[in-house]
Amino acid sequence: MAERIVVGMSGGVDSSVAALMLKEQGYDVIGVFMKNWEETDTNGVCTAETDWEDVRQVCETIGIPYYAVNFSREYWDNVFAYFLKEYKEGRTPNPDVLCNREIKFKAFLDFARELGADRMATGHFVQTDSQGRLLRGADPGKDQSYFLYMVHDTQLRQAMFPVGHMTKAEVRAYAEAHGLSVSRKKDSTGVCFIGERNFKKFLSTYLPAQPGDMVSPEGNVVGHHDGLMYYTLGQRRGLGIGGCGTGESWFVIGKDLKRNVLLVAQGEDHPMLYSTLARGNDLTWVGESPIREGEILECTCKYRYRQADTPVEVTVKGDEVLIRSLEKQRAVTPGQSAVLYQKNVCLGGCIITEVLDAGRVSE
Repeated sequence: MAERIVVGMSGGVDSSVAALMLKEQGYDVIGVFMKNWEETDTNGVCTAETDWEDVRQVCETIGIPYYAVNFSREYWDNVFAYFLKEYKEGRTPNPDVLCNREIKFKAFLDFARELGADRMATGHFVQTDSQGRLLRGADPGKDQSYFLYMVHDTQLRQAMFPVGHMTKAEVRAYAEAHGLSVSRKKDSTGVCFIGERNFKKFLSTYLPAQPGDMVSPEGNVVGHHDGLMYYTLGQRRGLGIGGCGTGESWFVIGKDLKRNVLLVAQGEDHPMLYSTLARGNDLTWVGESPIREGEILECTCKYRYRQADTPVEVTVKGDEVLIRSLEKQRAVTPGQSAVLYQKNVCLGGCIITEVLDAGRVSE
């Protein structure tokens, strides 16, 4: 009998092509749509219903059975509650990494096994090798290994990533050549499974806003903020400060939760935006730890998804990490993930908890 592969289908072109390719390779393919959010968008449209319709059309075109499964409770308990907690504590979380660990490679993987799956598959732009290592996707502009660093090699060995060796342009061309209705569908953006929103309005629905002062490094009140949760380090847009000081743009350089103060400074290259030393916790290795306590790991790091790799030195103690960048970094943000690499291999990563030397980095 053919190996059974259950494909997590979002209604987008990547997972649709993944299912099609596996079908053409002779696998017994089942498509499964995950519904993890129950709310309509700002236009009153239930985006999950639209995506589910796209999944149905694609699966009928391919000729595979399809199901829908609702993980809304798991998403709320294991992802969204953490998302809100982080914002409440003044950090800027990245829910996508937790969503992959808790939903796609846990709840969904368990459901796939209930359907008799030998393995699961997704449309992620990543690759794996025979050792179960997580590798970058072939398209550097679409590589998603940053979001999968919390997935262990034991789970990766049960997963397939059919489009990981392709570019996004090749995926769209493949979909169009095979008559898939989603070949030109816009990529989804925004919060994982929640989608594009007026973020400020969305967040205020769940957390009460506490307006306060914007204060310069000199201690001067230069404006007023709508709530610390709405701002992130390095942010320039939406501050509403102008016509004072040097005339340069203002940027967020920090948050003082005790005083409910947003710290701001003028100039894109203000020293308070730069650091070389960060601490993190919730350390996760994809495979075995490449480092023991007391050792130094030389590798590269990405402090955010759309960032080029930077060389770092890493030391660990328990599940805490100290990351020293060899080049100064701009707006390293607590709550975000620091993901570690050795060339093409994603080693793992951690959640940034503290920046230790902001404003004290010399040239």
